[in-house]
Amino acid sequence: MQNDDLQWREIHFDEDESRESYEEKARYVDANLWEKVEKHGKKISFLKDIQALYRYFKDPEVQWYRKTIVVAALIYFISPIDMIPDITPLIGYLDDMAVIAAVLKYMGSELKPYYNNY
Repeated sequence: MQNDDLQWREIHFDEDESRESYEEKARYVDANLWEKVEKHGKKISFLKDIQALYRYFKDPEVQWYRKTIVVAALIYFISPIDMIPDITPLIGYLDDMAVIAAVLKYMGSELKPYYNNY
């Protein structure tokens, strides 16, 4: 293949557009997270992790782009569309727990202060 046949594309990162998208998703988390926790909280063994992620998400000192993975995980938790439906007995929250665990592993010690914050 000749170089003339190759088409190079630049990927442009529009920070304003990304931030707007983040803020829209953040509003969704704020509006829906605690409703799900109140409705299903007794069934969720990883509630302390959800609370720590939420505290991290609400911390004004943390840059918005650091929060995007947390918002994505919380949206997955809130969403009624899951790999394993939440109404499935015994295993309904396994996929939610796996997503939260992956984010906890990824974020590492950065989240520790948010467990003892309150």
